[in-house]
Amino acid sequence: MSSLVAAKTFTFSLHIIDLYKVLKSKGEFVLSRQLLRSGTSIGANVEEATAAQTRKDFLAKICIASKEAYETRYWLKLLNQSQLIKGDYNCFLKEIEEITKILTAIVKTTQNAKPKT
Repeated sequence: MSSLVAAKTFTFSLHIIDLYKVLKSKGEFVLSRQLLRSGTSIGANVEEATAAQTRKDFLAKICIASKEAYETRYWLKLLNQSQLIKGDYNCFLKEIEEITKILTAIVKTTQNAKPKT
């Protein structure tokens, strides 16, 4: 797996932590915690996938990362559309779109790869 996705998801986690701090400082405690949990989980699962012992283990971790990315996208869209806390969330949405596309491609490639003989 490319270190690009690991770097992207780590950087995204840092951005989510910063956003969490802003949301929390403005009194938003529920959605911000959900966003923090799912947004940082993506990179953690990608990191775990790099240490996978089997293709099945690798795929399981990448699939979890992908699911967490979709959940994170949901929370970001909800914050953006509701404007519960006024802000521009488009840079976060762009970042998570890139990550979901990369993770989806990794899942599909891994699923379609022929086993080593």
